[in-house]
Amino acid sequence: MLRAAGWLGAAILWIVIALALAATLVPAFLDRIYYEGPHSGHFDGARFANPDGDIGFPVPPGAPRGNMLTRWLWVNLDRPPWPDHVDVRPTKPPARVTGSAMRATWVGHATVLVQAGGLNILTDPIWSDYASPLPGVGPKRVAQPGIAFAALPKIDIVVVSHNHYDHLDIPTLKRLWDRDRPLIVTALGNGKLLRDAGIGAREGDWGAQVDRPGAKVHILRNHHWSSRWGKDRNRALWSSFLIETGAGNVYFAGDTGAGDMRWPLEARRFGPIRLAIIPIGAFRFYPGQMDSEAHIGPRHAVQVFEALGASTALPIHWGTFRQTYEARDTPPEMLRLHLRCAGIAPNRFAPLAIGAAMNVPPYSFVRPGKQDAAACADRSPEMMRLR
Repeated sequence: MLRAAGWLGAAILWIVIALALAATLVPAFLDRIYYEGPHSGHFDGARFANPDGDIGFPVPPGAPRGNMLTRWLWVNLDRPPWPDHVDVRPTKPPARVTGSAMRATWVGHATVLVQAGGLNILTDPIWSDYASPLPGVGPKRVAQPGIAFAALPKIDIVVVSHNHYDHLDIPTLKRLWDRDRPLIVTALGNGKLLRDAGIGAREGDWGAQVDRPGAKVHILRNHHWSSRWGKDRNRALWSSFLIETGAGNVYFAGDTGAGDMRWPLEARRFGPIRLAIIPIGAFRFYPGQMDSEAHIGPRHAVQVFEALGASTALPIHWGTFRQTYEARDTPPEMLRLHLRCAGIAPNRFAPLAIGAAMNVPPYSFVRPGKQDAAACADRSPEMMRLR
């Protein structure tokens, strides 16, 4: 028994070493040029950057420095357990929602169907089982999509925030393009990826606007990074979106860290935001971590919500693909504590089950209620028990 355990430990060690070497020595041919254009404050002619500082990945206490992959492997050998399967009750949305009504359905991860002003809008659509460049490898979906692809109504607008595989899913986008020919809007460089796959797209820099009847799509700054192959880091841009519709404004934060936290204010200048779609998960890369530079956790998500001045928010980017250290239910449970801390009514930023829909209330400015700062402390007993 001891000899078998030793062999297993040695095998695991060699696998970790091999993966680390592979990630470090990725051949140069895996680099890609997605965009060529004039220099700007966030593009040096070759790669994009966050004007408020680059993304870093902090080293967990006691872990080797290595690269992101080796650090992830080091701390995730003892990750909090996740279920292999989560039951989902898929919904069948209506064909359209008209008038002043607005309806949002969480399909899973960062994919939301927003129906407003007679338009059907999808954010970062992924129906694939794996978020990976290779079939059957990488983060696997534990919860099936909350809407079966065949039950999707005709899609008019798709926004794609950046090129990570859990957000830019070529198989899903190809199916949508072949079926519906939607307006697909994305940031600079991502359009080439889509066009190379036979998918039409409109791409733009931060501050660009793409119009279609009944809607204006604004491509806005957030704080993230991009890569498809390892060597192509930041060759394409990342973004958030503000979508003006006849039923009110919708904000989609995309995938983002906190950065300087001024980027939500850029969306607020377009007027009242009726619905904000904000990520809350994949923020914990080692035990006890409360925020990462790449992803906002619940604490910063509440701050983004307040900075936007939004009326209602939908938390996303949790509970679908296991990507980081936190348990599956940690993000929504932590969100509830931070809302209580900030004095925000929980129904204004309420987690949905995958496949659940919400009728978004009309915009209304609501002043925060009584705060409970003790509950929000990172080291409070309620916070510390959440893995």
